[in-house]
Amino acid sequence: MELLLGQVLGFDGDHTAPRIDEGVAIDAGRVKAVGSADRLRRDFPQARVTDHGRALISAGFVDAHVHYAQTAIIASWGKRLIDWLNTYTFPEEMRFADPAYAADVASRYFDLTLANGTTTVCSYATIHPESVDAFFAEAQARGLRAFAGKTCMDRNAPDGLRDTVRSAYDDSKRLLEKWHGGRLGYVITPRFSPTSTPEQLEALGALWREYPDCLMQTHLSEQTDEIAWVKELFPQSRDYLDTYEAQGLLREGAVFGHAIHLTEREKARLAEAGASLVHCPTSNTFIGSGLFDMGLAQTLRVGLATDTGGGSSFSMLRTMAAAYEIGQLRGNPIHPSQLWWLATQGSARALRAEHQIGNIAAGMEADLVVVDLASTPAIEQATRRADDIWQAVFPTIMMGDDRAIRAVYVAGVSSDCRSAA
Repeated sequence: MELLLGQVLGFDGDHTAPRIDEGVAIDAGRVKAVGSADRLRRDFPQARVTDHGRALISAGFVDAHVHYAQTAIIASWGKRLIDWLNTYTFPEEMRFADPAYAADVASRYFDLTLANGTTTVCSYATIHPESVDAFFAEAQARGLRAFAGKTCMDRNAPDGLRDTVRSAYDDSKRLLEKWHGGRLGYVITPRFSPTSTPEQLEALGALWREYPDCLMQTHLSEQTDEIAWVKELFPQSRDYLDTYEAQGLLREGAVFGHAIHLTEREKARLAEAGASLVHCPTSNTFIGSGLFDMGLAQTLRVGLATDTGGGSSFSMLRTMAAAYEIGQLRGNPIHPSQLWWLATQGSARALRAEHQIGNIAAGMEADLVVVDLASTPAIEQATRRADDIWQAVFPTIMMGDDRAIRAVYVAGVSSDCRSAA
């Protein structure tokens, strides 16, 4: 058993109910207790004690929408969505037919995410089963809770990067049966409607009905020219969301990335179905997609994500900062408590895993991050002026990076999060 002391951040409900404790006891991969330092020392006298001083101890960050296979092309210049896919994404994803290359990128990707305090990701792989195997094998070796699925595309992609209706179903089912369980979650993954025929979407909807405890992830209404393309490809559909709904891909457990340019019908239907949305702020600005409406979080489960590599950072701190900036542009300055909640419990809720990760409370899995709130001179001088915990945390949200990550615990075990630094 280990007892960690510091400023322990948890939430009793949503972001409006944060709490700060003095310590957290962890045992056998889970949170045993949270409370005052004196009480925990008294209750667990044999525990090994690590005192992190004034550092913030939080649930590890949960990145709810990523493309690990785009690790190498992050921060590539000058393209919008469709050009981005053709110029950077598709050529890079072709390389993941090579199991050795996929394994190398998976290892590098998790080095980078752990160095930034992220303990769970939900990733798209490529069409290659090898890319899924590489991702899950690396996550399993590190003891991580992780979600991913084979990306399915049977049109509007290069030769060598398309599957079929049959192979998408068969490969996804085989991979699901191989990997889904324990700390790993398989996610049924059509890339988006423009790269899947209605027949392929229907087949994946059928697979989801067979395995209803899985998640389904895809993209929705990221850019206006994308929406116009969907309208051309699916003239029979009422809107973009209907291209999924008609094929059985809309219900609880559906996770839609971006969702910037939604119609009123789509908003109402998403809420009625219990679907989740994922806000990807650095990607939405970097690729020029638009400004997400955080007001949707009043009726929908909304998570936060880097969207590596369309997103321009592996850091959830930078992602929180970008979400704040977008909120300002929309006239809605998001409180630091909500930003932190989105990056932890909010994203866990979007992935239907809030009972396991994303918070510090008794019985939760002990995936934790220790954050130095004075990691640079600029942050430290700003923090000295703080009158409360959120004024102390906000400079790290806006200016922090991997230097702020003092320690990471995965299932209660300290991880070498500095291996990529």
